[in-house]
Amino acid sequence: MPTPHISAQVGQIAPTVLMPGDPKRAERMAKQLFDQPQLVNAVRGMLAYTGVYQGKPLTVMGSGMGQPSIGIYSTELFKFYGVEQIIRVGTCGGISPKVKVGDTVIATSAHTDSNFNQNRIPGIVFSAASSFRLTQAAFLAAEEAKIPQEKLHVGTIVSRDHFYGTSKEQNEGLASYGVLGVEMESAALFAIAAEYGKEALTVLTVSDHLFNGEADMSAQEREELFQNSLKLALAAALA
Repeated sequence: MPTPHISAQVGQIAPTVLMPGDPKRAERMAKQLFDQPQLVNAVRGMLAYTGVYQGKPLTVMGSGMGQPSIGIYSTELFKFYGVEQIIRVGTCGGISPKVKVGDTVIATSAHTDSNFNQNRIPGIVFSAASSFRLTQAAFLAAEEAKIPQEKLHVGTIVSRDHFYGTSKEQNEGLASYGVLGVEMESAALFAIAAEYGKEALTVLTVSDHLFNGEADMSAQEREELFQNSLKLALAAALA
């Protein structure tokens, strides 16, 4: 039965979902990965395609921007469609001085300034963490793909509710605690996966940096360097 936000029938979405933020990127990924991509959702323009990759059923679906948006889609996928793993494949802004534009980040956990997870367990500050199994698979794939160690980072990120207007002081504090980058979705995704006893992972391409003055990537560079993140996400999907 379709949900309020997904029109697919049960069985049309694979147990593993790759989830970029941009639905148009989901479309491009599906055409790259699948010989015969099947469009299974277009509600509100949030495109989802199912196909077969290396013998395994796989769905690629956009999440939109922000924790409320990915929260809706991940909840419906886990709760109503039998999805077991969601792997976010996206971009982030660099925070740590160790991170450079074009690098790849595998997120082990996500801090947040959002209230999204604040009241999940009364009296507890919830820690939003990724699946170790999927994280390990992505890391091992990076070694096999010979991504240079200085271009790969594994650690914490922060998921914010606000794209604009964040304080320099807060960013500096995050950098001092070793936070690698900032995006807007993973804390919610990791928490919802934990809520339903499922698995989640985030693999990101660093598209800009908050401190070091590097030029932002062009649209072409984003697509080319995005392929490293996609390789690691696919390795986790096949694990």
